[in-house]
Amino acid sequence: MYRERGSRLGGGAVVWGVRSEAAGVGLVLPDGCMDLLWFDGTLQVAGPDTRAYAVERVPGTLTVGVRFAPGTGPRVFGVPACELTDRRVPLADLWPASARVAELGERVAAAADPGAALEAVAAARLAEGEPDSAWRRGAVAALARGTGVRETAERLGLSERQLRRRSLAAFGYGPKTLARVLRMQRALALARGGRPLAEVAAVAGYADQAHLAREVKGLAGVPISAL
Repeated sequence: MYRERGSRLGGGAVVWGVRSEAAGVGLVLPDGCMDLLWFDGTLQVAGPDTRAYAVERVPGTLTVGVRFAPGTGPRVFGVPACELTDRRVPLADLWPASARVAELGERVAAAADPGAALEAVAAARLAEGEPDSAWRRGAVAALARGTGVRETAERLGLSERQLRRRSLAAFGYGPKTLARVLRMQRALALARGGRPLAEVAAVAGYADQAHLAREVKGLAGVPISAL
């Protein structure tokens, strides 16, 4: 069973948990985000995905995570997002010289609420690092609305090349890919709300329903009807 709640970190961060009830394979869809995970007794990092990530479900297994808003992950983990694109790595691989990882893992393992313990880890890192960047929030907002890459760059006072370079470091991929991912997530939210797919395609900014189907299949690997 999957559950989530808004994080006290703010900015769109979410604390989530899932306990697998049956064996099988689940799909984690691209969302432009990075996650700090507690899984199988270790702290792990999920990088930004460009395609669906298959997760093998083991009955009784609990996974807890904090999903950060697009562009926030690098401030927590201390590495450019593009170094973790389509990857899952132990946190110790990113902080190899730090004895704190083992200590933090023990703290999460002993916590009555592992999600809150993960939030505390992230909050400490965010407090130590640089403040959030206005350009990141502006880029996400513009691209989510369907604004083109050139116009988004102009609004931010950047060249397209500068926007791409910054986007790779912050989001793990360029602005065109981020726009595709955000549009798919919006379309899925509309479809799950009961809207007909033709209407979903029009509202989310696709050329037509066939375009919507191709894009979702390309990013998720399965038809939209299966999602």
